[in-house]
Formats: sequence, C-alpha cells, structure tokens
Amino acid sequence: MLKAIIIVLFLLLIVAAVIGFYSAKTTLSIPRQTLDGARRWQEDHYDISWYDELEKTDYTVSSYDGYLVHVQFLHNHLPADQYVIISHGYTDNRFGALKYAKMYLDLGFHVIIYDLRGHGLNEETFCTYSVREARDLLTLIEDTRSRYEGIKMLGIHGESLGAATSVACLKYHPQIAFVVADCGFSDIFGVLENGLKASRMPAGILKLTSVCAKIRYGFSLAEMRPIDSLKGNEIPVLFIHGADDPFILPENSERMQAETSGYSELHLIPDAVHAESALKDPETYAAVLREFLQRIKDNL
Repeated sequence: MLKAIIIVLFLLLIVAAVIGFYSAKTTLSIPRQTLDGARRWQEDHYDISWYDELEKTDYTVSSYDGYLVHVQFLHNHLPADQYVIISHGYTDNRFGALKYAKMYLDLGFHVIIYDLRGHGLNEETFCTYSVREARDLLTLIEDTRSRYEGIKMLGIHGESLGAATSVACLKYHPQIAFVVADCGFSDIFGVLENGLKASRMPAGILKLTSVCAKIRYGFSLAEMRPIDSLKGNEIPVLFIHGADDPFILPENSERMQAETSGYSELHLIPDAVHAESALKDPETYAAVLREFLQRIKDNL
C-alpha cells in the first residue's frame, strides 16, 4: 500500500513538473511580429506617411550582458535638445512606437525607437516582463547621453510591457527628466491572475509556473514587479491608461501612482481598451502629454 502511494505521488510530481515547465515556457515565450506585419497594422489604424519622410539612423547597442539591441533614431527636422526613448509593447516592435513618436516630433523632440529584447530584429529569447528589459533600457539611456551632445531633456515613454519596463528602470536611478507609462502593469502576477479568472483556470498554477520559471530561466514571476521600483522615486511620471482596458486593468496604474514619491499624474482615457488610448482620443492624449512636459520644463 505504501509503495502504491509513493508511486502515485511520484507520478503526480512528474505531472506537476511537466505542467509547470510547459506553463513557464508558454508564459515567457514571445510570439514575435515581423517589422512588416507591425508596420501594416499601424498603417491600417492611423496615418504614418510622415515616417517615410524622416531622416533615420539605424544602429545597435550592446546591453549589459552583450545582447545586441536594434535601435532607430528619428531625426527632428528642427534643431532639438530634447530626446525621448519609446518602448513598445509585448509581441510588437519599434513600429508600435510610432503612434507616440509623431507627438514628440511635433513637440520638438528627437525620438529613439527600438526593438525590446526578444522582439523585432533582435535575437530570439524569453521575456522577463521588465527585469532584463529595464536594464536594456538603462543601457540605451546611457548610450543616448554618450552618443548625442547637448541633451537638455531626456525622457522615456512606454506602452504596456514598454511602460512596465520604463517604470522598472527607475530602480537604477537613470539620468532622465520624465517617464510616461501607458497601460503598464504593476506586477505580472496580477495580469496573469486576471487572465486565469477569465479562463477559469486554478490560480495555484501561477505559483507552480513561477517556481519552474526560476528553475528553467533564472527569473520567477514574483520578481517581475515594476511597482517595487517606484519606492523613493523622485522622477516625474505620467500614467495613462484606457479606462476600459480588460487586459491590464487601470488599477495597475492607480497602484503605481500611489507608490511613487515624486510628482505624478494619472489620466484615464474614456472608452479606450488596452494600448489604444492614443488612437481612441489622440487630441486629448497629445494635450495631456504636452501639458505634462511643459510642467516638467518649467521646473527644470
């Protein structure tokens, strides 16, 4: 009888391990869009004809661990001493940043867009939902300051995973003037829990997934908490979130705003779902951004 119980427990352990490692692989994998596919999506949803007319410079930056990040610099046709680095969302690539790039160009910024780790033209790898990605962004900030002279204002702007990455980067106290975080998550556990509720899957699978992710990839889901980077933060942050976002709930931005120590704003865009605030109400979005940046400039 004891032998049978041991065999059953052993089989259950094997099943749990298979489920856990499969779940970890699925959760941390990146279904990549091609650059052409991402560009077509942008063209179908708003005008990007201005992009082809820009002077652009492509280059790569070696991150903290030697990983190469593909970057594109969008030159403002006007003399500018303001720069912004825009981080796109999960599965997307640099073209996902274009919906924000035009706003910054119109405000007199040079714009830097890039492919996040594991996305776009970069080498395939797994996603750590802001952990490694934040260190990549820090490297880009440092590279930008060394590459371009006369920078008076440098900020970062992110959408979804890019927003979480931008917030998580604050733990390193980067030399930047502002952060714009659009529909970012405060911790990946909450996003996945929300998804499990919708699919009626047992919540306990997340803990198993987290353990297996740590074993296989070296990072647990519990480490993927951008909100922890806001403790003691004094860099101004503009949080924007679609009021009807069903994927990353607006309360993520609300919690993060409550956590930061510095100046912050939170704007919920009515009727906007995930990552579509700038498309749902571009005029309001541009006005909120312009007024926030003016307040930052007035206090520099």
